[in-house]
Amino acid sequence: MNTIKIDTQGVRLVAHRGLSGIEPENTHAAFIAAANRSYHAIETDVHVTRDGKYICTHDDTTGRVATRNLTVENTDYQELRQILLHEHDGSTGRTDLRLPSLEEYARICYRYEKASFLELKNRIAPGHIEKIITVMRRCHQLDHTVFISFDRDNLIDLRHMLPSQPLQFLCEKYNAEVLAFLKENKLDLDIAGRALSSQGIEEVHQIGQAVNVWTINDVKTAKFWIAQGVDYITTNILEQEHK
Repeated sequence: MNTIKIDTQGVRLVAHRGLSGIEPENTHAAFIAAANRSYHAIETDVHVTRDGKYICTHDDTTGRVATRNLTVENTDYQELRQILLHEHDGSTGRTDLRLPSLEEYARICYRYEKASFLELKNRIAPGHIEKIITVMRRCHQLDHTVFISFDRDNLIDLRHMLPSQPLQFLCEKYNAEVLAFLKENKLDLDIAGRALSSQGIEEVHQIGQAVNVWTINDVKTAKFWIAQGVDYITTNILEQEHK
């Protein structure tokens, strides 16, 4: 199995939850698979565990991806680390498939010189946001990190803490109110493709912000968004072709 190659014409590709079209999402294997290819960035999702540590997984619970169904934010870090994750076919034979820590993700991005697109899941208390920033700084990755979130308060807190940091507002709709929020807080738009229009792209660019569209996994759709002038495409399987 391999990626699907495409000429991105300068649009930067973000590997969604690592190279999740080939390896199980949000695993060391997915991060390394993306790191060894031409992606601009590797995206992941971070939760705060019950004991105040930081772990990479998308859902609020682990049942979709793991052998046990635990509520991430109500479970201690070490217990979460013990569970095995499924392969794409549902098998659990690989003992290397476990939930990564935030530090492990950051170090992979740093070692392979990839940008980090770090999604803060749910509402995270300001004290924990500060500690997440510290982790990324300690791993020498903060200067190459774009924080993303659906939660507006997370982004407002981040903007106060990091006035010049690239931040992206994740959303599934676009309207004048969203544009005003982006402008007020100097945020890029990170939006589901079905909710985006060429007018929206133009309006976001007019306020000096970038546009990231997700999750695009076929060449035809990617070519459409490239022609529309987006800045980033988040994908599970597409990759910049080598020339």
